[in-house]
Amino acid sequence: MSQPIEVDLPHRLGKAAAKQRIEGGFGKLAGFIPGGHVAEHHWSGDTLNFVAEGMGQRVAVRLDVAESNVHASFELPGFLAMFGDQLRAKLQKEGPKLLE
Repeated sequence: MSQPIEVDLPHRLGKAAAKQRIEGGFGKLAGFIPGGHVAEHHWSGDTLNFVAEGMGQRVAVRLDVAESNVHASFELPGFLAMFGDQLRAKLQKEGPKLLE
């Protein structure tokens, strides 16, 4: 397993509103992987854990929701690890749109 891709996404929504926005749109993150879809997900307090599948790969994702930011951590399997920098850049650009 490679190093996780980690990104902080600032917001001004407060924790409850940020969780609502994430609940309504986190599936879009799976779309960052070609052919990606959410295979499973569950909330544990203020943390959303889900698995995105695409290109025959499984990516474990953890979103920790706080009052003023969301910390996203993606565990990329070996094949997708080579795209880590591109994924980080796309998350930093597109991720905040999930919180709008």
